[in-house]
Amino acid sequence: MKPLGIAVIGCGAISGVHLKSVAGLESAKLLAVVDTNEALARTTAEQYSCDYYTDYREMLKRADIDVVHVCTAHYLHAPMTVDALAAGKHVLTEKPMAETKAAAQTMLDAAAKHTDVQLGVIFQNRYNPASVIMKRYVDSGELGKLQGMKGIVTWHRDAKYYATEWKGNWATEGGGVLINQSIHTLDLLQWLGGELASIKGTMSTDALEGVIEVEDTVHAHLVFRSGVTAIFYATNAYAINSPVEVELLFENGKLSMQGDTLYLTQNGEQTLLSEPVVNELGEKSYWGVSHGVQIRDFYEHVATGRKFWIDGAEGYKAFRSVMDIYESSRSGKRIQYSENTVTTS
Repeated sequence: MKPLGIAVIGCGAISGVHLKSVAGLESAKLLAVVDTNEALARTTAEQYSCDYYTDYREMLKRADIDVVHVCTAHYLHAPMTVDALAAGKHVLTEKPMAETKAAAQTMLDAAAKHTDVQLGVIFQNRYNPASVIMKRYVDSGELGKLQGMKGIVTWHRDAKYYATEWKGNWATEGGGVLINQSIHTLDLLQWLGGELASIKGTMSTDALEGVIEVEDTVHAHLVFRSGVTAIFYATNAYAINSPVEVELLFENGKLSMQGDTLYLTQNGEQTLLSEPVVNELGEKSYWGVSHGVQIRDFYEHVATGRKFWIDGAEGYKAFRSVMDIYESSRSGKRIQYSENTVTTS
């Protein structure tokens, strides 16, 4: 089978994970990179032996490009995705989908219109060995009914991190620690817990007050239709990037994840179920190892014509939760969900 032709838009930090993943696959060939910074685009293209562009619209004219990765600032995800889908390209976009619900809706509308191509959203942590094991226990019921969950993210971001023009602003980033760093953990909670019944949250800017207009700390309480409840806490005000913590409490046991290490506690005994997989990301090691796994999975679905499971609608779930936590914090009210409507109380 002919390798898929790949283009990556955005040559910033996260693009490196995508580029290395594509380079290691026989099923795909990196043909182009795009960045408005021509020097960065040229250097990246030289490193990966491909073409470069400073205007993504020019790249979209190429018939040999099958899949486009969107690795740009949040506020650019929606327009670039819409244009790429309209050009007949499959799209795999980094989280979050967009910076507002309205922008994300344009992506969903475009995907619904252009059914010959697929939209995928990066939530690579669902592919982590520990995540897969937790999902298996939830679905199997072998530990009894899931009763409660918690997710904790204590990371560090300083003023230097927010020196990038688009970060730290509501209009361009769409939020702070919640939409950027901890959306992955929130996604795991909603993936494991199922459909939400309600959500309530509070946000604040504790360590970076005066530096950013968005939040650096947030906590939330989630209630699922199944009756399961979850607590969630995230901050960029800690001294280091600590391993993410997720805990699942069942009737007959408890799963505890710290980083990629997963333990089962049952009848007073603790069993190691999963250990970390070493990656080569250095100081960015907390990003995990599963970008490549998700990218390969997306390509396999595209190549075989099967519907990708983390599509626009699935990726929108965690994004909606993020937006509703912000709304709940502003209004002081709990967001209630029913089959077709969202209300506050």
